[in-house]
Amino acid sequence: MKKSIQKAPYLLFLLVFPALAIVYSFLNNRSHKAFDISTSVDQVIPFLPFFIIPYIFWYVYIFMFLVYFWYKDTKVYLRTVLLIVVAELICFVIYFFFQTTVSRPIIQGDTFLQVLVQWIYENDRPYNCFPSIHVLTTFAVMLASLHIKNKHLITNLCIHVSGSLIIISTLFVKQHVILDMVGSMFLVTFLYGITFELLIFRLGEKSEPISLKNK
Repeated sequence: MKKSIQKAPYLLFLLVFPALAIVYSFLNNRSHKAFDISTSVDQVIPFLPFFIIPYIFWYVYIFMFLVYFWYKDTKVYLRTVLLIVVAELICFVIYFFFQTTVSRPIIQGDTFLQVLVQWIYENDRPYNCFPSIHVLTTFAVMLASLHIKNKHLITNLCIHVSGSLIIISTLFVKQHVILDMVGSMFLVTFLYGITFELLIFRLGEKSEPISLKNK
């Protein structure tokens, strides 16, 4: 308990995400020509309203597991926040200079799942698609979790199974296309190599457990 109280100020770094969301909202408008980068494979991916559940669960997923990282290992938590913030800032630059769009289906019906999809469509315009921030942040959490020691099997399954469902949900609810997903994963993998592997190597921490005591 005492250690958690000492680490509590680090949770304030989570406030950067509402600030990033505000920046995103300003960019989520069609200010110039938006490109459609969908492929023939995207055209055959079906629209499945059920996947709006994992898509919306993303909001809980990111917050929940960042707090979990904070509790288990502050250094992993801080590196994950840094990774996500840098990745999102790069996305914002891409959105400003290379805006893409996604063709969405017309929602016909008023079932609970269809209403949820329509709500997402109304609150997130079909721009700022490449790379996908949904995929980017989720994949960052999945990679960073590899550095959390002594995870319970159920926790590990929740991180990777729910994370995978969130990633593919972006395709099935027609919020993103395959290149959006691939671009996000490539960007995160590159930045992950810098924020985790390269920094750990340079700091000589590869053989040491990551904990507050190492500071």
